Amino acid sequence: MSAGDRTGSFRGALTDWVVRRVYMLVTWVALPGALAYFFWRGWLEPAYRRHWGERLGRIKGVPTGAIWVHAASVGEAILVTPLIERIKRDHAEVPVLVTTMTPTGRERIEAVFGSSVHCRYLPLDAVGATRRFMRTVRPRLGVIAETELWPHLLTAAARHQVPMALVNASISARSAARYQHPLWRRTIAHMLASLSAIGASSDAHAARFIALGARPERTHVIGNLKYDNIPAGADSAQATALRDEWQARDRPIWVAASTHEGEETRVLDAWTELKGHHRDLLLVIAPRHPQRFEAVADLLRSRGVVFARRSSQRPVSSDIEVILADTLGEVPLFYAAANVVLVGGSLVPGIDGHNVLEAAALARPLCVGPYVREWQEIVDALVEAGAARVCDTQAQLARALDVWLTKPACADTAGQAGQRLVQARAGAQERSARMIYEILDSAR
Repeated sequence: MSAGDRTGSFRGALTDWVVRRVYMLVTWVALPGALAYFFWRGWLEPAYRRHWGERLGRIKGVPTGAIWVHAASVGEAILVTPLIERIKRDHAEVPVLVTTMTPTGRERIEAVFGSSVHCRYLPLDAVGATRRFMRTVRPRLGVIAETELWPHLLTAAARHQVPMALVNASISARSAARYQHPLWRRTIAHMLASLSAIGASSDAHAARFIALGARPERTHVIGNLKYDNIPAGADSAQATALRDEWQARDRPIWVAASTHEGEETRVLDAWTELKGHHRDLLLVIAPRHPQRFEAVADLLRSRGVVFARRSSQRPVSSDIEVILADTLGEVPLFYAAANVVLVGGSLVPGIDGHNVLEAAALARPLCVGPYVREWQEIVDALVEAGAARVCDTQAQLARALDVWLTKPACADTAGQAGQRLVQARAGAQERSARMIYEILDSAR
């Protein structure tokens, strides 16, 4: 090694040491603020005031040697639920610990698994809390859903010889570029290199992890768990029965699902435009949150729209223009009965999209707005396959739907393309389980 190389290596190591010490100081100083935040949130959500000891790594009632799965919030909890069920079935003799960061995530896990798993909060990323957690729990393996990397937690895991793995791991090109900054590049590389396995959601994500310092032999492309986590949809018989109930056997149906405030107005504007070419078009609006049912009903009345509430269970006469889906759990049935679909949470900023795979799995052509950050990669794949269209404006939305409504054969082709994509990309759960079991076998 030349003198210049030695100097560069020394400077890099010194920078890494300084970054670690600064982070340690910041987390120590921020700890009281984090606890104060939970106390404040407790006024709005009382669940935040419970189990404070767990936030500091004081975990009780969990047997040592558990398989530990971390799912930060409710989205990750839903994502890994089938994987946890698989682990419990294949390793029934091993206790399972699931940690979350939010009460909603914890409630989801407890609702699904009850007392068959141990559910706790993940400690805050402070040195004492993470060491206390590892020393008390001593899991045989840690599995983190998505890409939530906490420096002190991973250091504590390495200190106690707990192998760590990521499943459904992804990192955007923008984040990867940001992590290449000289100030913390070595710290990121150190964290990634410490992982026993990374289950990347795609080839592109795997390449980014390796470029940032992950070990190539420990980085695997397992696919996206979302393709394996699609609720069972309704069958054609149920869809036909619903169309008969609505007296809409021959009417085209547009389902606008999971809509948020500000989106229903845009949907109605596009529907009004479409009515010029498709006079019998039946629109089904399914707001995302039940507390908004009345507000959407008021909006429909203010615009003079003739509508029926799904909850009324009354026959839908030919003069009904819109159905307000004010029930819960029926969106898959509505998708099955639809000709075309809009997945909401994407027309206005701040929500970042909702599950587009439910409609695609049922072979329904679908549209989304431009705000789909949480589903960007999947939306891109559906668009490339010809199964979906991203519509930046109301006019684009109306045009895209008009093509599919005017040319049913094109709509069928698009829907089938989406269904084939979903089927082809399934299997991430099986590959994730295999990766986890290999680590378990090597740790024995």
